[in-house]
Amino acid sequence: MRTRRDGFDELVLDALERVEHRVGQSLQQLEVAVEDIPPSDPAAWESAIPLGRLFPAEGRTAPRLVVYRRPVASRAAGEDELRMLVQAVVAEQVATLLGINPDDLEDGP
Repeated sequence: MRTRRDGFDELVLDALERVEHRVGQSLQQLEVAVEDIPPSDPAAWESAIPLGRLFPAEGRTAPRLVVYRRPVASRAAGEDELRMLVQAVVAEQVATLLGINPDDLEDGP
């Protein structure tokens, strides 16, 4: 049986795969993680609970994208909305990493 947590992890991996396809390059250097909630110490620019966060590469440490499961899931009314929100969070963070517009990574009509 697949848990909700497993299903969410799969949504994140699927979103990353779609973003890689749109970018036209592999994002193997990017570490991806799912955490239940963000840490209690928000970044200086965050005024609300973050849905995801990008930690840039430092020295030998690879860049890391973290998606926060509970804040994302709480904002989605159903599975389709959850999939679209996960896609948007992943696209926004990868766009930040690559220095491009997040709209360029969103799924088209």
